[in-house]
Amino acid sequence: MNVSDFKHTVLVTGGSGDIGRAVVKKFHENYYNVAVHCSSGYKEAEDLCGELNAKGGGNVAKAFRADFRDPSSILEMAERISSEMGPAGILVNNAGLSITKLITDTSFDEWRGIFSVNTDAMFLLSKALLPEMIRQKFGKIVNISSIWGICGASCEVAYSASKAAVIGFTKALAKEAGPSGINVNCVAPGVIDTKMNSRLSADDLKSLSEDTPLGRLGTPEEIAEAVFFLCSDKASFITGQVLSPNGGFVI
Repeated sequence: MNVSDFKHTVLVTGGSGDIGRAVVKKFHENYYNVAVHCSSGYKEAEDLCGELNAKGGGNVAKAFRADFRDPSSILEMAERISSEMGPAGILVNNAGLSITKLITDTSFDEWRGIFSVNTDAMFLLSKALLPEMIRQKFGKIVNISSIWGICGASCEVAYSASKAAVIGFTKALAKEAGPSGINVNCVAPGVIDTKMNSRLSADDLKSLSEDTPLGRLGTPEEIAEAVFFLCSDKASFITGQVLSPNGGFVI
């Protein structure tokens, strides 16, 4: 396996969600091989891969299932991807879990569940993939945080804390991995038009749109563009940074 092959294998976690799907499509249409992780949405991930592979082009998308609450499941997935597609030179830690509750109503199990998906899995996958990146002197890691990881959200203490941890992890790993030629960055989306946010009422979504200087919610495709940019040669001198496509909601 040469470096050019290594560079063109991408692992996207949470690939069956709205942002994950957009990221998968963006890489695939640019001729990357994409390993698509999912947990509960395996059928959706398989359908997405089938749709993309039917377009031809020589590159492939393949679905992999792992329970991100189970460390052994995460590491087994990483091994399967390496065996079946080659080790990934690009890792997009996109999988996420949210909860909206007062801290007084949030159980410790719920707190740990949020952190297991949003931060523990990011740690485990980065650790698993880094040795080959270091050997190749190439690697791109993009971690998906949130504007609430920057400024916090009422009734989302667990989610906000986990996403703030993503930012701290990104900055520290960028310093650690930089000498090996590895870029580690973070994308912190604003309010995006996704199924995750569909739990909000129409009035809440309208209010969030009005509070956004650009006057609308973001799209998953706009987040995918930010992720792809940070993994491209155009961002070769960018590491340890937080890019926040949020329409001006947080400045």
